[in-house]
Amino acid sequence: MSQVQWSSRLGHVLAAAGTAIGLGAIWKFPYVTATNGGGAFLLLFLLFSFTLGVAVLVGETLLGSQSQRGVLGAFKKLVGPNWRWMGYMGILCGFCIYSFYSVVGGWTVGYVGLAAMGRLNLSEGEALTALFNGYVSNPWWPALTHLVFAGLTWWFVQGGIQKGVERALRWMMPALFIMMLLLVVVGLSLPGSMAGVRQLLLPDFSKLSGESVLDALGLAFFSLSIGLGVHTTYGAYLPNSQGVLRSGVWVVTLASLISVLAGLMIFPALASTGIDPSAGPGLTFMTMPAVFNQLPFGQGLALVFFLLLLVAALSSSISMLEHLVRFTCEEWGWSRRSACLVLTLMIMAAGVPVSLSFGPWSEVTLFGKTLFELLDYLTSNLMMPLFGLVLTLLLGWRLGEKMLPEGSHPLARFALLWCWRLVAPLLIGGILLRGIS
Repeated sequence: MSQVQWSSRLGHVLAAAGTAIGLGAIWKFPYVTATNGGGAFLLLFLLFSFTLGVAVLVGETLLGSQSQRGVLGAFKKLVGPNWRWMGYMGILCGFCIYSFYSVVGGWTVGYVGLAAMGRLNLSEGEALTALFNGYVSNPWWPALTHLVFAGLTWWFVQGGIQKGVERALRWMMPALFIMMLLLVVVGLSLPGSMAGVRQLLLPDFSKLSGESVLDALGLAFFSLSIGLGVHTTYGAYLPNSQGVLRSGVWVVTLASLISVLAGLMIFPALASTGIDPSAGPGLTFMTMPAVFNQLPFGQGLALVFFLLLLVAALSSSISMLEHLVRFTCEEWGWSRRSACLVLTLMIMAAGVPVSLSFGPWSEVTLFGKTLFELLDYLTSNLMMPLFGLVLTLLLGWRLGEKMLPEGSHPLARFALLWCWRLVAPLLIGGILLRGIS
């Protein structure tokens, strides 16, 4: 499969940015920022994104570009066959994440339908909360929309790298920016919106704590989709390692920009309508429709908002399915179409019980967690940090300088090497210890 490549560096940057720009950037970043000091937390988030984030993202990409293999093949070729377990962990982590992420992606499909039918024209928070809880606890609708979402992802990936993944993301990313900018302009035009801008951008260091630092560190790590080898898969479609560091900086810049735009989209609108943005991550589904209901053309704006969420969700799910497809084709010799179909059917089957964990199976728990919560905990708190920790140690101390990007500045090479050796392991170790504790 190594002869398959991106048609351009831009295609790779947009695809890699797409995997980083998921639902977390839009529905989690504003809430976490609001509860951790606004601009102070934003500064920490950007600091960690452009240090830890760039270092790990570039390292993952270099594994793929230098080996011309997916995550399992890259570890076997560059580190040795005894390190295949790292590749398998990345694949298992990707499968687990996709199985519950597709359920949440299905919610965006459902809410696009509800917005189109005018069912979200509600101004009472209790009514919207009841609508959301009724939707996710229904035994049928979350499962059906999960199947639709997984089917949409299959459609884009089965077309191949250039005609499927790259072509889809070439229109998804601009569409995402345009929709966000439209909603930002609408939000900033509302009376009282500047209070929301100040809450987002002005730092309040008195609200920062050790927990806030770990929140910013974790959000920077997970929002870039590093720690499961997706960027290794995308790096395998690059012709060489030249320009990987520059591409990594661009990816982190685009992902950070989307997060800031999400804040500028949500904070002013909520400030204008008197709604607290620290109400929780559920504000995306349970609170934002109340905001749009108070605005001119509110139904249309609600539809644009949930279409935006759907596009963001798809940009990440495409990368997760491609991650699994590359492994299946490379290791087992399957055709792309067969791999896409079988893996999608497996994800569909795995996601149905996850969707039921909010309704009929909500009382079914393991270690005190529902199936959704357990998968989220295992991947976010254990598997991804462990992958990132071992990866950076291998890059810094075993693979060494031969892994550094071709043509990069000596100072950048020095900083990247010592970030792999010391800074990133310490920071990721903090995330892992927090997850274990």
